[in-house]
Amino acid sequence: MKIIRIDVHRVHVPMSTAPVDPTAAVKDGYVPTEDLHKHIIELHTDDGFVGLGETWKGTPDRAVRAAAEFLLGKDPTRLSLQYLELPHDSTAVNARDLGAMVAVRPVDHNPSIHAFEVALADLVGQAHGVPIHQLLGGAVRDRVLVHYWSGRLPPEALARVAREGQQLGFGGIKIKCVLEDPNVERVQAIYEACGPDFRISLDPNQRFRSIGDTLALAEALADYSIEVFEDPLPKDDLRAYAELRRHLSIPLALHMERPDDVLEAIRLEAADVFNLRGTMSTVHRLGYMAEVADMAIWRGSGLDLGILDASYAHVCAATPSCTLGSDIIGQFMREDDLIIEPLTYENGHVLVPQGPGLGVVLDRDALARYAVERGDSGMPGTWSLSG
Repeated sequence: MKIIRIDVHRVHVPMSTAPVDPTAAVKDGYVPTEDLHKHIIELHTDDGFVGLGETWKGTPDRAVRAAAEFLLGKDPTRLSLQYLELPHDSTAVNARDLGAMVAVRPVDHNPSIHAFEVALADLVGQAHGVPIHQLLGGAVRDRVLVHYWSGRLPPEALARVAREGQQLGFGGIKIKCVLEDPNVERVQAIYEACGPDFRISLDPNQRFRSIGDTLALAEALADYSIEVFEDPLPKDDLRAYAELRRHLSIPLALHMERPDDVLEAIRLEAADVFNLRGTMSTVHRLGYMAEVADMAIWRGSGLDLGILDASYAHVCAATPSCTLGSDIIGQFMREDDLIIEPLTYENGHVLVPQGPGLGVVLDRDALARYAVERGDSGMPGTWSLSG
């Protein structure tokens, strides 16, 4: 098998919901990502297979082109998916990793690796007639727990979103927030709308500021069942997290990608659970580290489209420690998911695709509808390499 053509489509699918953080200012260190573009990747082989991939939003054109030029002519069945090495210019940075409040300390690799890893795995799975989760060691579950999601909204509006999620079958919600928000009123509104068993996670992107402020908020929320506080403090000091955890009555979550960060957090006992991001291989390996430490994880996301969301379902299915509600929620938050048959959700779980490879089919009409004419480098939004 050999890759003989690579098609790249730059797209922008708007959010169908309110902005993630409508009141955030640049001075907060938060970089809004709603308007960032994505790339849909197609790897064509001489055997007639087509592997699909999707970049994280904000991936630079030149990172995609460098990876495509490297992979053209390669045999996907002879590449290491766990240690995929793509050409990398350290100045080609994913826009979502800018700002002072980035979710994780990013790994130094070509930021288009997520799309190409998925596309290569899709090809290998199709070639061998097995779903991607089999390439990751095999599924331990056929459905993955998912929580609903909301950006920063007033209490009444947030209660409506939470109730919407509950009516769709979800058993919990993650909400974006900052310390100065009416967080107690928000939680109370959700509690009154959805009942005491509806799980609530608070994600301030490190903007609860201090141990004292975080503990004060936890005390104010003592009458409610909060699933986790995620990244309440700046993450350049994991010892502060360890100190906070010793006094915090609410489970503490850290959002991470680098193995050394996860190891350090485990060593310091700085978290109860992890929200993991990264490539499929990265999340699977880090999930094993958490399993050995007797900790649970969930899979983070960027409110993505159908290709990446399907890949998240595969890795969650193959990772025993992934027992918390993951963020595989893009099709409820965006105008379209760019796949013909959307992922299936039942009782707050996404069903893991069982077809060969990724198990989804690209919707070419939707692809054309959301195509972007020009990329960040001025090159056409849609282009191909062949050879």
